[in-house]
Amino acid sequence: MLLRNLTSLACTVVLATTGFAQMGKSLPSPPETATVSLNGKSITIKYGAPSMRGRKIMGELVPYDKVWRTGANDATTFVTDGNLKIGSSSVPAGSYTLYTMPGASQWQLIINKQTGQWGTKYEESQDLARIPMKSGKLSAPQERMSISFENTKGNSTELHVKWENTDQSVTITAQ
Repeated sequence: MLLRNLTSLACTVVLATTGFAQMGKSLPSPPETATVSLNGKSITIKYGAPSMRGRKIMGELVPYDKVWRTGANDATTFVTDGNLKIGSSSVPAGSYTLYTMPGASQWQLIINKQTGQWGTKYEESQDLARIPMKSGKLSAPQERMSISFENTKGNSTELHVKWENTDQSVTITAQ
């Protein structure tokens, strides 16, 4: 019964997605990809990019001090071909899920070993690392959430999560 319900749900999601595309409308939270290469090894993040649509985001839609899927729809994937140092944490080559724990003054990036799940299915016991992020403010509100790699030089880059007036970042170094 559960499998039939899940199959039905998956078909509904596919049909809804197809329906949006056929009507010439974009998805409310379209899929996005951020990619960077460090020392010839790629890092790829795939996520759903929600929009503000007149809502208050930080502290309301995205509550403080609770794990957030960091995007929309499917869980945000993080795949690295090489070993990394993210902040002060070692992350071996592999596939992971990214979550964050937003706070009013400090965020944490969560690297989780569970993969392939819907974005709200979080298992803390699967955390590989929790990494403090650097908080910044955007000069103007950003309507659509984004994840990007910036200030890439040699074997180092910065991972940025931006939305509303928030810019959270962490340094990534290839090992």
